[in-house]
Amino acid sequence: MVSPQNPFKPSQSLAHEQDRYDMVQAAINEDYCFRVSDVEFQMPKPSYTVDTLAYLSAKNEGKEFKLIIGSDNLKSFHKWKNHQVILDQYGLLVYPRQGEMDSPLLEHKNVEVIESPLLNISASYIRKQIREGKSVKYLLPTPVIDIIDNRHLFGH
Repeated sequence: MVSPQNPFKPSQSLAHEQDRYDMVQAAINEDYCFRVSDVEFQMPKPSYTVDTLAYLSAKNEGKEFKLIIGSDNLKSFHKWKNHQVILDQYGLLVYPRQGEMDSPLLEHKNVEVIESPLLNISASYIRKQIREGKSVKYLLPTPVIDIIDNRHLFGH
């Protein structure tokens, strides 16, 4: 899901929504298990996850939706719009990130930590590498790097 405007991030810090959509599409293009969605492009901005989940649930009756977040987002999850609705009606799948993973949310019945290898890579780190002129060859698929290079994204 590509979000056009995260309410916690200034819009000028983000690449254009179409560029981000194209990068996700390029990253998953070869994997039939994934699909990129621009459903939030037609919704009011900023985008609120609870509204997107309600929209998706209404359009896909009988399907179950869960939100995947990094454990670094647990600290501020209480600030999300209607966070309790997300917890109670949808639930969270939490990807462990480096650092302390201590949150009362981990005790919630609808919160599950995903067993997964810990990769210490973030979008912020990748953007910093690009701004500094360093290679991201082994961090991103080649088609994504091509988009970044051709469109001069992230100060490249």
